[in-house]
Amino acid sequence: MGSLTETILFVFGLVALGYIAGLTGYLKAETGEAVSEFAVGVAMPLLLFRTMIDADFHGSAPWSFWSVYFAAAAITWTAGHLIATRVFGRDARGGVVGGVSSSFSNLVLLGVPFMLGVLGQEGFQQLSLLISIHLPIMIMASIILFEMFGPKGDGQLHPARILRIFFRRIFTNPLIIGILLGWLWRLTGLPLPSLAGRLVDALAGIAAPVALFAMGLGLRRYGISGTVKPALVLSGLKLLFMPAIVFALVWLLGLPPLTAKVAVMAAALPSGVNSYLISTQFGTGEALASSQMTIATALAVFTTGFWLFVVQHTFT
Repeated sequence: MGSLTETILFVFGLVALGYIAGLTGYLKAETGEAVSEFAVGVAMPLLLFRTMIDADFHGSAPWSFWSVYFAAAAITWTAGHLIATRVFGRDARGGVVGGVSSSFSNLVLLGVPFMLGVLGQEGFQQLSLLISIHLPIMIMASIILFEMFGPKGDGQLHPARILRIFFRRIFTNPLIIGILLGWLWRLTGLPLPSLAGRLVDALAGIAAPVALFAMGLGLRRYGISGTVKPALVLSGLKLLFMPAIVFALVWLLGLPPLTAKVAVMAAALPSGVNSYLISTQFGTGEALASSQMTIATALAVFTTGFWLFVVQHTFT
């Protein structure tokens, strides 16, 4: 357990270094944006591309895995929405921000290096199965709610407009492009040419530390700006309630040990920047999403250690 504790501290230590670099002014805000763009636009897509080509998914249980995770996400999203509206008096758009902040795990910038560190390459391969559909599903859900409650929403669904926005966002997302290209290359059965393989390996190899550092810089940019109490409650939903639901479901369904561990740990990750981006699209709840993301990431240093201890001693 000591090595796992060290890994958790290492992962969040890189996030802290990025935050400190931004806090002290050692790196400018523009630098942070550039590092984030490189991590999300180049390094991470290549890591996912390589994983789709090389991974051995034999023995995985994707349908059960996906069903468990997204059932918990839906329950948590609903709870976050109701708490934001019924307890803290937010309007419907603020409720959507509360819901997405409570259920949208940071699977890429934090999840990929975290899973590589604590559950190894096999754990990361399992996580890749979730990443491949996580963004599309969560983006589709946010678009539908945005259409209903956003600035231009009229309470009605417009399927053609929803699909147009969805496909535009999916097929311009570098992470999705990396996954799709990896699957397409995998179908050919061809090995990557030697030079291409070296280039991909070189950039994919630095994806994890660069992503963590970039995340720290991003947290400094967003920060905490009031709304601390609701942000704490929503963070509790994300870090404790959602993984607890996943834990109960994977235990009841008897999922394979590795799949169960990845499902719980993915649910236990804090919220990512997507919750903030969605709030800016709604034009409401930016302070809440920013505060919740920052607080949840700080608390996750402790809660992820707790959940890791639980799954390591339960699923063997």
